[in-house]
Amino acid sequence: MNKTIFQYFEWYLDKEDYLWRKVKKDAEELSNHGVSDLWLPPAYKGIHGDSDAGYGVYDLFDLGEFDQKNSIPTKYGTKEEYLEAIKALKETGISVLADIVFNHKMGADEKEFVDVEIINPVLRSEILGETEIEAWTKFTFPNRKGKYSDFVWNKQHFKGIDYAVNKNKNELYRFKGKTWDKNIDRELYNYDYLMGADIDVEDPEVFEELVHFGRWYHGVIDYDGFRLDAIKHINFGFFKKWIEAMDLPKELFVIGEYWSHDVRALTNYLMEEEFSMSLFDVPLHYNFYEASKKEARYDLRDIFKGTLVLSNPDHAITFVDNHDTQVGQSLESWIDPWFKRLAYALTLLRPQGIPTVFYGDYYGVRKQKIDAVNDLPLMMKLRQSHVHGKFRDYLDDPECIGWSYESGFVVLMSNDKRRLKKMHLGKEHANKIFVDLINNDHPEIVIDTKGNGIFEVDGRDVALYVEKE
Repeated sequence: MNKTIFQYFEWYLDKEDYLWRKVKKDAEELSNHGVSDLWLPPAYKGIHGDSDAGYGVYDLFDLGEFDQKNSIPTKYGTKEEYLEAIKALKETGISVLADIVFNHKMGADEKEFVDVEIINPVLRSEILGETEIEAWTKFTFPNRKGKYSDFVWNKQHFKGIDYAVNKNKNELYRFKGKTWDKNIDRELYNYDYLMGADIDVEDPEVFEELVHFGRWYHGVIDYDGFRLDAIKHINFGFFKKWIEAMDLPKELFVIGEYWSHDVRALTNYLMEEEFSMSLFDVPLHYNFYEASKKEARYDLRDIFKGTLVLSNPDHAITFVDNHDTQVGQSLESWIDPWFKRLAYALTLLRPQGIPTVFYGDYYGVRKQKIDAVNDLPLMMKLRQSHVHGKFRDYLDDPECIGWSYESGFVVLMSNDKRRLKKMHLGKEHANKIFVDLINNDHPEIVIDTKGNGIFEVDGRDVALYVEKE
């Protein structure tokens, strides 16, 4: 089975969507469509309780079980519903990927006074002054009452914050005696700090607690792997060390989110982590975004230029859009609807990399009145049935590219007008008839004695040819 990851959430879901219940209901359908791994959103309690998407992490040990932040459930449901969803996924053979957010915490229960350095936010090497601030840094989780962990987070366990309560002021503050991680993304000179109370993952007490959490969490849901959040802001090499320290009884499938246009930064991180994980192919996403905006002015021969799937396909997780690229989000770069089907063909229907299907493309985004991508379930099924065998690329035309499999499958796309392209399938297909599953109006294609056919695609569209039944 070819791996296919499904990101099972989008940013604009409501608590009334009852996501954990929906996962349970949809598990069998997703399995039938070829989903091998389901990436679920952060399942722990966030600062905004049942309206938090999960990335404003408050309590890692509250999976919708305790009355904290004005709710017992998380945005997605209760702990019981979460466990039922996990059980349904595993019964259909789908692996579970847990979203891990270790960069920061938010919503502290108590304030502490901290001696700090004021840091230039756009040149993190520059210290602008020193002062004392009152900050939200103590996490006691009073309503959990020490269940699962009695660890109390305090100012020792953080490196920085961006709000001084006593001054009612937003600035970037680094705690005296702490330094930013040195092996980190070099944007802004040092991109350690991102948001909230910045966790010092190298602090021995913190590391021990995160290892305890990882083991506890595995005991609760038996996860099969991780999606690791914001890894460019955490000391390179940390996650390999953390996973090894947990000493779990199974090998994990690990994906990191390193948000960078530059494939060299992604490659460097893979080397620093000794290729112990894969990374999302962010440069490919931006190629798709540019192609969707430039339309026929984009040279399709460059669609894989500067991407991870081109340079390191064994560690590339391809995707079209995600929760961060949605309209209105921090990394907004939503791909124009006309190009979505082409982009999914370029990820799902090629042998290189492991593709990700986004919830908002599969189901649509209700709040923004965005429709689901046409024929996405079909492409997911074709990935399982037809993406195998000898493969030939036809990335030879600025406006029309394609590829073929000698197993009997042709993919063709155009970003301009209707086009024809001669493509080879192999002599074993001589005299066989091929049809386009996308456009029934296209004429049937008869393969000649040499194994060639002349295939047609509509303008600004994709065609998927298989042998006629």
